[in-house]
Amino acid sequence: MLVAVWTLLAVPVQAVLLICPGRGKERFARVYWRGVARILGLKLRVIGELTTSRPVVFIANHSSWLDIVALGAVLPACFIAKGDVAGWPVIGAIARLGRTIFVSRARDTVVREQRELEGRLAGGDNIILFPEGTTSDGNRVLPFASAFLTLAFCPANPAVQPVTIVYDQLDGLPVRRGDRAELAWYGDMDLAPHALRLGRRHSYRATIVLGAPVPPGVYKNRKVLSAALECQIAATAAALRQGRLPA
Repeated sequence: MLVAVWTLLAVPVQAVLLICPGRGKERFARVYWRGVARILGLKLRVIGELTTSRPVVFIANHSSWLDIVALGAVLPACFIAKGDVAGWPVIGAIARLGRTIFVSRARDTVVREQRELEGRLAGGDNIILFPEGTTSDGNRVLPFASAFLTLAFCPANPAVQPVTIVYDQLDGLPVRRGDRAELAWYGDMDLAPHALRLGRRHSYRATIVLGAPVPPGVYKNRKVLSAALECQIAATAAALRQGRLPA
């Protein structure tokens, strides 16, 4: 209920900022997601520094719809979502206000969608990518699809920053392997029941590690870059799940 009220208050503000020049719309999106996180009881611990480069493609692992809240509160960037999300009640409207880029990756639209993504980067926007292509159960990082990294080699020459997110506390206690299914949202889980279960908890924490940014041209192609990022993010996630901070 409180999330709905906060959203209703935020909508007119963001609607005005969308038609105004400058980065107010980007900054306010982070304010909005921080408010949602506070209402949900989601605590955020951030390790590392955001790159000052622009544009930048943030590459992150993905295990839950909560990732949108957590990363939206931290990263000054736009999300990419499947085209059908645009038609979801309420969520679709929130996504549009957050300047989400909707893609279907159908054969007849892939070229147009790629140009739109490149145009966003050329205009100075940052973009968040989930190269796993789906959500995991939180106990591992799924293989990266290197096709997602094509954007890192576009004419806008974006920097790339790896981002690792792991939920490591639940009601103030360390998250155990069996707890991750409660936090992760994957497979054929329905969103509403999952959100209601989480709503019964007092709090949970996401630790977000911002890795060292990769300047343009360091890797020769998307496959090599994808493999390097997958290895780094998987290792960082494993360390966090074991209660260790990455080096």
